[in-house]
Amino acid sequence: MAAKVENVTIDELKQGLADGSILLVDVREPNEFAAGRIPGATLNPLQKFDPTILPKEPGKRVVLSCRAGGRSLKALELAQAAGRGDVTAHYPGGFDGWAKAGEKVEI
Repeated sequence: MAAKVENVTIDELKQGLADGSILLVDVREPNEFAAGRIPGATLNPLQKFDPTILPKEPGKRVVLSCRAGGRSLKALELAQAAGRGDVTAHYPGGFDGWAKAGEKVEI
């Protein structure tokens, strides 16, 4: 069964992070995360991805992100396969898209 996927735009992501409605989970490796990340993101690396530790907060949307959209799709599949049907959104632009758009990054 194919994963259910919602692509979040950069504007939706910025708005959701600003108003607290989005919980952003970065699935890149720890060294990539340490080198730069979207502000507010938490880390759950794909290599050791654990769907059970994804946030579960009523009224908030979990959005997965990586460097350029590939790993976040894989993580979505893993989360849904583990029973997290509520995890359907990813930011396909990833960290690269965020940085290229001139958005603020954390180090």
